[in-house]
Amino acid sequence: MRLDHARLVLVGGGHAHLGVLADWIENGTPAGRHILLSPGRHARYSGMIPGTLAGDYGVNDGLIDLHALAERAGITMVYDRCNGLGDDGRSLTTESGDAIGFDWCSIDTGGVGAAREMVGDDPRLLDVRPITSFLERFEERLSAHDEAGLRVAVLGGGAGGVELTFALRKRLGARGTVVLVAGAEGLLASFGKRARRLVRRELAAQGIEVIEENARFESGVLMAGERSLEPLDAVLAALPAGAPEWPRTSGLAVDEHGFIAVDRHQRSLSHPTIFAAGDVASRQDRFVPHSGVHAVHTGPVLAQNLRHALDGKGSLASYHPRPASLYLLSTGDGAGAATYGPLAAQGAWADRLKRWIDTRWIERFAKLAGGV
Repeated sequence: MRLDHARLVLVGGGHAHLGVLADWIENGTPAGRHILLSPGRHARYSGMIPGTLAGDYGVNDGLIDLHALAERAGITMVYDRCNGLGDDGRSLTTESGDAIGFDWCSIDTGGVGAAREMVGDDPRLLDVRPITSFLERFEERLSAHDEAGLRVAVLGGGAGGVELTFALRKRLGARGTVVLVAGAEGLLASFGKRARRLVRRELAAQGIEVIEENARFESGVLMAGERSLEPLDAVLAALPAGAPEWPRTSGLAVDEHGFIAVDRHQRSLSHPTIFAAGDVASRQDRFVPHSGVHAVHTGPVLAQNLRHALDGKGSLASYHPRPASLYLLSTGDGAGAATYGPLAAQGAWADRLKRWIDTRWIERFAKLAGGV
């Protein structure tokens, strides 16, 4: 077992850690040896997955080169996964059997797929997580079927499930059937009434059935309430993320769902030399939803706090979510829906705005990585 040591280990290439890498490239990296631990060279921007599925983007358009960003920031890239903390709480163990000691650690691995635990197992079930490999797994699954006459169910009534449903409708056209199983909480439960009404109307206009019941597999049959949805060729699950097991088994403080419990500075409640952000973390001072929007905005705050921890520069900061966040949902027909709290509107402009924001975000990291 090799024991490396670093001043800081960044575990995972999530949206918050992308903000850290960007800050260090633009403003200088704190002195010392730092490591980025991630299983693959690329991160995939989740916001562009529906558009890629629909054919609006190329399969590589949403990829971000972690290795190039790490090199630009002066950080060593290690290709591996974390599977726990060492007994001293100051080292990580990896899947390959190595150990990495650290002075400070930041964790942004995202959540894990929990669809099988929530609805049961079935060979047709395809969880969107891990996000990096979802598109490849989707294309492999569909390659065994003729898309003409294909029947697909999407599980999950949140923004992710809605956008995947519209993307599939565009992808399949009149050749296939798509049904959205939104769950007992209903369609876009956390959104305002007007947004729900606009999206429900658009789903109906595109011939997409919405079922507001919880789904489950029973003896190889997908049920929604007491109704069978068979026959089905594929079932895509855009359900809430689960927590990885290793933070709990390593002794990190976690919330009731197993996510790493952090304070307002994104610092572990049990291990003060460990920070966590994104879907793997759970703020204990206030409720912050697990959402890519919040993970992106946490990035600069995390960068400032890690710089303070390493160099003592600046002060510890906290991410304060706005009372409402702007969400842009593509409806797959050249239009989109924009929502902000109780406000909502629909039109082609919303889709254009979403594309502009998404591509600008990707282009920023491509430019930052461009020196490698």
